[in-house]
Amino acid sequence: MRRAAADIRLFPKNLADIPDPWQLPRQDLRTYLINGGLRQWGGPCQQVTSPVCLNGPQGAQRIPIGSFPLLDAVTAREALTAAVRAYDHGRGLWPTLPVAGRISHVAAFNARMRACRTEVVRLLMWEIGKSLIDAEKEFDRTVTYIDDTIDALKEFDRAGSRFTVVDGIIGQIRRSPLGVALCMGPFNYPLNETLTTLIPALIMGNTAVFKPPRHGVLLFAPLLKAFCDSFPPGVVNAIFGAGRTIIPPLMASGEVDVFAFIGTSSAADSLQKVHPRPHRLRLVLGLEAKNPAIVLPDADLDQAVRECVAGALSFNGQRCTALKILFVHAAVAEAFVAALAAAVAALQVGLPWGEGVAITPLPEEGKPELLNEMIADAVAKGARVVNVGGGLITGTLFTPAVVYPVTAGMRLYAEEQFGPVVPVVTFTDVAEPIDYITASCYGQQVSLFGRDPEAMARLIDPLVNQVSRVNLNSQCQRGPDVFPFTGRKDSAVATLSVGDALRAFSIRTLVATRENEFNKELLGEIVRGRHSSFLSTDYLF
Repeated sequence: MRRAAADIRLFPKNLADIPDPWQLPRQDLRTYLINGGLRQWGGPCQQVTSPVCLNGPQGAQRIPIGSFPLLDAVTAREALTAAVRAYDHGRGLWPTLPVAGRISHVAAFNARMRACRTEVVRLLMWEIGKSLIDAEKEFDRTVTYIDDTIDALKEFDRAGSRFTVVDGIIGQIRRSPLGVALCMGPFNYPLNETLTTLIPALIMGNTAVFKPPRHGVLLFAPLLKAFCDSFPPGVVNAIFGAGRTIIPPLMASGEVDVFAFIGTSSAADSLQKVHPRPHRLRLVLGLEAKNPAIVLPDADLDQAVRECVAGALSFNGQRCTALKILFVHAAVAEAFVAALAAAVAALQVGLPWGEGVAITPLPEEGKPELLNEMIADAVAKGARVVNVGGGLITGTLFTPAVVYPVTAGMRLYAEEQFGPVVPVVTFTDVAEPIDYITASCYGQQVSLFGRDPEAMARLIDPLVNQVSRVNLNSQCQRGPDVFPFTGRKDSAVATLSVGDALRAFSIRTLVATRENEFNKELLGEIVRGRHSSFLSTDYLF
């Protein structure tokens, strides 16, 4: 049963009602990047509508904001061929370029990207409904990540710039690229999580093809020329279109060496199975999560509520790292839920550029209705929406809902909602949430709220073997970006962070020889003459 409508006046009646700084001219993207050239597409295109709506005679209607190319499989295959040729079995210009050379290209791209900040931030707001503050954070965090990646690679290279002698064998160990990478990011962080796989792949010497998510294509339009101007032909290729049409043929070719994907496990599994040489395919995957919080009876409830609101509802809860279910001890459940409901009801709902706005329209078609179905299932089985105005729908707007008490058998208990719904479960024995986490298919993170050191320690020790990050009295999150970011079970494959991503897209390789005068002189001549970009004692500053 559909819940009542939220206040439709949150949406403007006319485009002219939108403040001038946030007006968006129509964005009809017709270019794509293959082999160092921006090509024009004359075929079919996908129309893009914003989650921002107009309040018209027929209710809230999405605003058309542009279109992007629906490339066909043949064109996508040309992009992969360009990347394969640029890599040339590791003999191409890019994989054999000295580290300092690759760094200079990436730094040049980052400088050009910085000049696109205003355009990209505006498109993040219009295309996926991200608030102004969050859109600016995503952009700024991404350029900082690229700078930090450059610094991390310099550290890696410094560590590998010396020879090691063990048991009469001289060796130099460095990291080498894997081949051709296919990078696909998610709609919730379309800029950041696309580039935090693509840039490490490139800087380690791989060539790449990347495809943005369906919700989050237009924001790459300002960056295409930056890619084109910053990298040699074929090193980076950008394709757009329906993933089901253009991605399986790329995987089926067997020419993708690294598959970096952030999205659903079903999509990742189907694409992985298409690859004819699965043992040669390196996977870097960020998949689903159902991160819980555990609130103990001695927790600071004000702090726990504050962190749980931020953890569950930042960017409308559309984050893999969001808190997706809260386990609260029965002794404090009523007080916690009352405070949580009040805090959630106080969140400002509005358009992305609105001052102080915390909840914005949802970009996925049908998502408000799906969330409504999950709430209706819980209500039918004994739960209720406890915050004022929770779960109301107007077009793409869904006001956040705190649902309590959630129990086993409800969809919200096990399914990842990926939206602004906060399920609360009560427990009397801490073994209950521990058993839930142990039985879960997912193992990304958990948040623990409490004050007793012994009680917290008794939770930490088993949970570090179930999830990949335990947060004490704080929300689940990815950052800082130098910390490992991964998951156990079905939540992830490989580890991402500034340093770990460089490892994920490379392999340790060494050149070795017996320690004798002839070989020492040979190595010395190679190094002194700068005949090899691998064998080198250069120190990068």
